[in-house]
Amino acid sequence: MNLNTRRGWLGRGCGALLRLFGWRVRLVQPPVPKALVVFYPHTSNWDFVIGILTRSAIALPIGFAGKDELFRPPFGFLFRRLGGIPVNRRQRSGFTQSLVDAFARADSLYLAIAPEGTRAKVDHWKSGFYRVALAAGVPLGLAFIDYPRREIGIGHWLELTGDEAADLARIRACYAGRRGRKPENEGEIRLR
Repeated sequence: MNLNTRRGWLGRGCGALLRLFGWRVRLVQPPVPKALVVFYPHTSNWDFVIGILTRSAIALPIGFAGKDELFRPPFGFLFRRLGGIPVNRRQRSGFTQSLVDAFARADSLYLAIAPEGTRAKVDHWKSGFYRVALAAGVPLGLAFIDYPRREIGIGHWLELTGDEAADLARIRACYAGRRGRKPENEGEIRLR
């Protein structure tokens, strides 16, 4: 079943709002009911707003992991309601294993992560997304936002091989030419 056929009035309204502001949504349908989705480049708070509108427009129930500070009052309830999972970035807490376990328990789960871990400039991606996708045996969805082209969506689904260099080369090729709102803050697509 095409996921877009499940859109209700909210999804149609979000799609119309995105079109009103000049955004085009691109979606390659997911091949399976479970996947980890990386979102790149993540350089602005506007990415979240446009991303949430897009999620409703495509009717794909994607949850997201975010820094735990977002989940405090007054907006914590809203971020949880939108499908957020708080991440404490100050301590190693077994978060990777908890996500692997969540994939094992679920019949259907799409979870988005910003592999840069921040909107600020970083020189590499965090490796958690890679470890989770491999350990859970789920494909990696490559979600993007491209401000110059005014496009957002999921353009590719990759099965990771475990050959980190080859997998990252494929990921880099898929994101080639995509630019964030603040291109100077885009992290290099490489692991530490």
